[in-house]
Amino acid sequence: MFYQTQIGVFNILRSIKNIFIHIRSSLKLIFLIVIAAILIISIISLFYKVTYSVTLNGEFIGYTNSRTTLQEKINMYMEEGETANTAFVEISSLPEYSLCLVKKGNETNDDEIFEKVKKLGTTYYEYYAILEGSDEKYYVATKEQAEEVIKQLTDKKSSNIKQISYNQVFGTEIKDFTESDKIVTALYKKPVVTYSSSSYQIASSTTKVDLGIGLIKPISSGYTITSRYGARWGSTHTGLDIAAPTGTTIVAAAAGTVTLVNYSNTSYGNYVKISHGNGVETLYAHCNTIAVTGGQTVAQGQAIATVGSTGNSTGPHLHLEIRVNGTTLNPQNYLY
Repeated sequence: MFYQTQIGVFNILRSIKNIFIHIRSSLKLIFLIVIAAILIISIISLFYKVTYSVTLNGEFIGYTNSRTTLQEKINMYMEEGETANTAFVEISSLPEYSLCLVKKGNETNDDEIFEKVKKLGTTYYEYYAILEGSDEKYYVATKEQAEEVIKQLTDKKSSNIKQISYNQVFGTEIKDFTESDKIVTALYKKPVVTYSSSSYQIASSTTKVDLGIGLIKPISSGYTITSRYGARWGSTHTGLDIAAPTGTTIVAAAAGTVTLVNYSNTSYGNYVKISHGNGVETLYAHCNTIAVTGGQTVAQGQAIATVGSTGNSTGPHLHLEIRVNGTTLNPQNYLY
């Protein structure tokens, strides 16, 4: 029994010894492999370097040591461009990168790659157009400049302020910019002076001339005449005041062309002027809303506005004027 135990112990010890011999042999092999790898890498590094090859639309265009740095430069160019007022740059194709080994004599060419990518870009510029009506008249670089133009024209009470606006524009060609003060000077139109006998002639309340056209009532029901043509409060009232609820429809007294849609803060408020030919005009003031635009042709009886109390007004009513060659006539010689 004792003899068998000795044999068992001996076998275990022999197995352990074999394991250590195997481990030592394996470590020697691993060591030799590592040494060989280091030697191979050292030899390769003497003649080659790790870098990125760059292709554009499938065509090789060069090498870069840092794809991250080069691509960040391209991305920044796409976002900001290189000139003022650039909104963005659209590039049709971006470079592709592949990790590779190249001989040490091959140089990287990041700048050349960047220039080739730039040639595929389309630059879009951002600027602001100042409009009169629907026509782009002038251009400025910033929104602040556009708003300043509108503010100055508003402060000056330019008679065409309702036709002045601005739009943000994106285009591939940048426009010539105009200074804000020059735009204001060019677009400014002197405010229309109203309710003043010095601005036009006043006919006698009994004067009646042949207009050559027939007129209809601009408000046909639910109205009250509150102030007539002629002397009033120490001055001359140049039209007929027709009171009606706010929002009541106002129609054109005769067919014609809208020659002016405007706003006067100190007198007419929102108003419309229509030319009927041969010097005959009708004017509709203190409107709440206006349904026509300058230059528009209207038919007799067509809705053009609604009754309001804008401008110099004490309550909702229509101030109606009839003019012939600039001379106001008494509307009640033709209507009401």
